[in-house]
Amino acid sequence: MIRNLTIIPTYNEQENIKRIIEAIFDLPVSFDILVVDDGSPDGTGAIVKQLQTVYPNRLHLLERSGKLGLGTAYIAGFRWGLERNYDYFFEIDADFSHSPSDLVRLFEACHEKKADLAIGSRYIKGGKVTNWPFDRIFLSYGASLYVRLVTWMPVKDPTAGFVCYTNKVLSTIDLDKIRFIGYAFQIEMKFAAHQLGFQLKEIPITFTDRVEGVSKMSGKIVNEAILGVLEMKWRSFFSSYRK
Repeated sequence: MIRNLTIIPTYNEQENIKRIIEAIFDLPVSFDILVVDDGSPDGTGAIVKQLQTVYPNRLHLLERSGKLGLGTAYIAGFRWGLERNYDYFFEIDADFSHSPSDLVRLFEACHEKKADLAIGSRYIKGGKVTNWPFDRIFLSYGASLYVRLVTWMPVKDPTAGFVCYTNKVLSTIDLDKIRFIGYAFQIEMKFAAHQLGFQLKEIPITFTDRVEGVSKMSGKIVNEAILGVLEMKWRSFFSSYRK
């Protein structure tokens, strides 16, 4: 039996968490869910615990003591899932920026079309962004061009956070070598997979800016991405991400 794990990192997502969980469990493909909550003071974790009585053995919660960063949340989720032998690992935001129904398309890209890593892309033909102001789109698209220029990665949306990894990819990458904890984490994980020779495939999605809750984007995160990409590329000349 194929086992899929969807990892949802949360911090103050009480407006969205119940709806996103129910939407994923309603899909025609079976997905387990692991919520990695960074001590949300708004009670996000308590909502998940309540829902665990409704979805026993399918909904899981990993509680952490504070805001430790997006990257560390996903890595904690990867390790949790690898210990339990899941076949496919999915990243998705809690705020409905990514449509839960597109999880099925990511799954098909890996399971049927044999991609090692499937990326929900805003910037390939058929992909688009809605509800974003022009300056945000300009910054995001510019960042993607910058990353491609520096890394030589054949990925048009390297900062995308809607992704499916196979067990093989996550078992091969030395997760201890992933250094970024903000949004640059998404770039580094794709870069590591590409450096190790895995097949990356982009599928078009519509990215919709959050309606409920507050964005976690900050200047510190942007700086990490700009300066960190140069450092990441430099390190790749001297070391490998392989275990």
